[in-house]
This record gives sequence, C-alpha cells and structure tokens, in this order.
Amino acid sequence: MAGEVVVDALPYFDQGYDDPGVKEAAIALVEEETRRYRPTKNYLDYLPNPNYHAFETEIIKNEMERVQARLPMDMMSMKRYELPTPPAGKMTDVSAWQDCVDNSQAQLEHQSLRILNLELMSEYGAPAWRSYNTVLSSMIEQAQKHLQDLRKKIQEINWQRKTEQTQAGEKLRDLETTWVGLVSKNYEIERACAEIEKEIGEEEQKNARRGRKRPHEDSDS
Repeated sequence: MAGEVVVDALPYFDQGYDDPGVKEAAIALVEEETRRYRPTKNYLDYLPNPNYHAFETEIIKNEMERVQARLPMDMMSMKRYELPTPPAGKMTDVSAWQDCVDNSQAQLEHQSLRILNLELMSEYGAPAWRSYNTVLSSMIEQAQKHLQDLRKKIQEINWQRKTEQTQAGEKLRDLETTWVGLVSKNYEIERACAEIEKEIGEEEQKNARRGRKRPHEDSDS
C-alpha cells in the first residue's frame, strides 16, 4: 500500500538499546535525516494569515515602541490627588479659586467612592471569593480527572503495545528457530548430496579406468 509505514522495531521485546554507542548512533541517524529533510509543502496553509495587531490598542502600541526604544517608563502622575491653591498671581481670582474648589470636590467624591467600594468588598468580597474558589476547585477536579483518564488510556495503550510486541517477538523467535533448523537441515542435505556426488564421481572414474584396462588384457590373451 502506498504511503504505508512498516515499523520493524519492537522496543518492548528488542534488546541492546542500552549497549554503548547505540544511543549515539541513533541520534546521528536522526540528525542526518534532519539535514536531508526538505519540507515539500507548508503544513499551515489551511490557516489564515496571522494578524499580530488585532488586539493592539494605542496604549499598547506606544508602550511597545517605548520598550523597543529602551526608554524609561513614565512615573505615575499624582497631580489628581493634590489640592493646590491658586498661583501667587491669582490669589484674588475667583475663577482660580473655583477651580480649586471643583478639584477638592472631585477628590472628596473619589474618596467617597473608595469608601463605598471598601464597604461593598467587606460585605460581598468574602462570599464572592469563596464562590470563585469553589468554581476553581471544581475546574481543578475536572482537569485532574481528565488527566487521570488520559494517563489510564496511555497506560492501556502501552500495555497493549507491550502485549502485542511480546507476542510478535515470541513468534519471530520461533520462526527464527525454525528457519535456523531448516537452514541447518538444508546444509546437511547439501553436504550429504555433495558427498554422494563425490562418491558417484569416484565410482565413475574407477569404472572408466577399468574400461580402459580391459582392451589391453584382451590383446595379451
């Protein structure tokens, strides 16, 4: 069959893998085949072209450019948390003071929101975290069960391979013993035939010599 791969190794039955030089020889064969291997087609042709900028926002783009240029990261601005007074030249400016008041009100509202978030966290944070941990534990159990199933299947496949290879190895050993016996018998038969042919040749030569001697004997008589 075209494209069929015939595996002639039985790792569970063959011996000699730990002999000196075997591993090095196998690695050398793999490296040689790797050097000679030339892909004939792109195995990723069925996939669309990757879009490396699909999730790239302007902030990420600027940050990547900063990292590429090896520039230091900007320090976090704390201006929004400050409550500055109007500049010295605008101490009597009502609009400047109004901006300061608006800023202080924004700061106060921000602190109020932080307090509200802390209160919500205090009331609902622990139950939400416990619920999250329960879901996470369930996911871990499912993943571990799936892992155990996979390991069990792998072990079953390995046991099946070992059984099949052991049976095949025993069969090969019996066939090899039979082959050796037949070869030995053939050799004995060939040797016996050679000896018989030799004896026949010797007898023919004797008969030929006897045939040449008889005319002389007749003439003497």
